[in-house]
Amino acid sequence: MLALGVRYRSIFRILSPISPFQGYDLGGSYPKICPFSNKGWEEKRAKRSYWAIEEKDKGNQFYKERKFEEALEHYNKAIELDPIEMTFLTNKAAVYFEQKDFETCIKECEKAVEVGQENRADFKKIAKAYSRMAAAYFKLKDYQKAKTYYQKSLTEHRTRDTINKLSEVEKILKEEERKKYLDPEKALEEKNKGKECFQKGDYPAAMKHYTEAIRRDPDDAILYSNRAACYQKLAEFALALKDCETCIKLDPTFVRGYVRKGMALMALKENAKASSAFQKALEIDPNNQEALDGYRKCISANSNNPEEIRKQAMSDPDIQQILADPAMRLILEQMQNDPRALQEHLKNPDIAAKIQKLLESGLIAIR
Repeated sequence: MLALGVRYRSIFRILSPISPFQGYDLGGSYPKICPFSNKGWEEKRAKRSYWAIEEKDKGNQFYKERKFEEALEHYNKAIELDPIEMTFLTNKAAVYFEQKDFETCIKECEKAVEVGQENRADFKKIAKAYSRMAAAYFKLKDYQKAKTYYQKSLTEHRTRDTINKLSEVEKILKEEERKKYLDPEKALEEKNKGKECFQKGDYPAAMKHYTEAIRRDPDDAILYSNRAACYQKLAEFALALKDCETCIKLDPTFVRGYVRKGMALMALKENAKASSAFQKALEIDPNNQEALDGYRKCISANSNNPEEIRKQAMSDPDIQQILADPAMRLILEQMQNDPRALQEHLKNPDIAAKIQKLLESGLIAIR
């Protein structure tokens, strides 16, 4: 054992004969730790860590100046000096990300995670490496892997930024799945099945077929109108109204959408709004009998119980706000005294919207 110790000391002298730097190999630009040093390992590592941080800081400065090759040079020196600090690897990955070399960025992040896990790095650092990998996969449009690594990042450390990015990826994946499911031909098949069931009086089955048809072709306004008819038969008037709104949004010229909206509103005892829907239908098709019948029923209902209409309208906060506006009260007085003033006021979009709201409530009527 004594002879072995002497042998090691002899090797050390060959490596470093200069006594002031005993414990270092001077072959490179920075001293390297010699395993046969008499000095403490921790002391030497602390010095190398200090020099590594200096190199990292120089790299960061070049990175900010977008001098990426120079930044890489200094990050590589930092890694050489302190190979167990994962931050230098994630900094390299950031450079490759900016250079749009996303594959290399991912590889550097993988190395960083491996080094970090082996050396029990701070979980926040590992989370950052995973997040950078996810961002690189996102740029490569590999959204499934981006999702995976954002999730891994969150298991290490939860940040609002990562949560938001994961949410964005999940929305993209959901939309991709939706698009994959689109098939107008299958939508037509389901539509025809729904029609058959509706004619037989099997409204729940018809509703299911129309729902599947909508999933296959969500831009077909008629499908929403057809499903609204099913909901009305099932006394689900609020759902019917929602489908009618979607139908009208997709095709503002589709008369049946307005007619079924009016019917749904009448069932919900909102006769003034129903009247407005029927009026819209008649503007498109003045001869539509369903719209004419619906409009007449609304007028009759409004005439029979004006107090109930006023009470219902005044419970609406929007109506209360409109009537509390002195300017609007003045406009309403002008309209009552001079019907021609209406056309002038309707040129103002804000005033026109408020007048439309009052018309729908049944509080005012234009003859």
